[in-house]
Amino acid sequence: MSDFDASVERLVLRDTRYPREAYLYLRAALDFTQALYNRTGHVSVTELLEGIRQYTLKEYGPMSMLLLEEWGIRSCADLGELVFNLIDEGELRKTEKDRREDFAAGYDFFEAFRKPYLPSEARVLHPRPPE
Repeated sequence: MSDFDASVERLVLRDTRYPREAYLYLRAALDFTQALYNRTGHVSVTELLEGIRQYTLKEYGPMSMLLLEEWGIRSCADLGELVFNLIDEGELRKTEKDRREDFAAGYDFFEAFRKPYLPSEARVLHPRPPE
């Protein structure tokens, strides 16, 4: 078992809000974000949230909201909880400027993950009025 896996097992026992899959998802989204911004180290909260959004849409498409909800992730604040759990466990590092509260100011999940897959008004079929 890797150090990361052991950390995740401890976190899942300590904070039952999020399953193992939520942490694995976040780790993959962080790796994607670092590649997106050509970084090997720290990314800002804004960059991380954007990277998570792009990664999620790319990997899960229309199923994004369903999977996030299944993993207990319903808002950017939940992403912040996951990140800071990993920081507390020593798996991630933060700067003096990084705060858990900064994640809560992120995007609306409906707008980010559901709206891109809603039909456009041009494609919505409206019933014909009776003649």
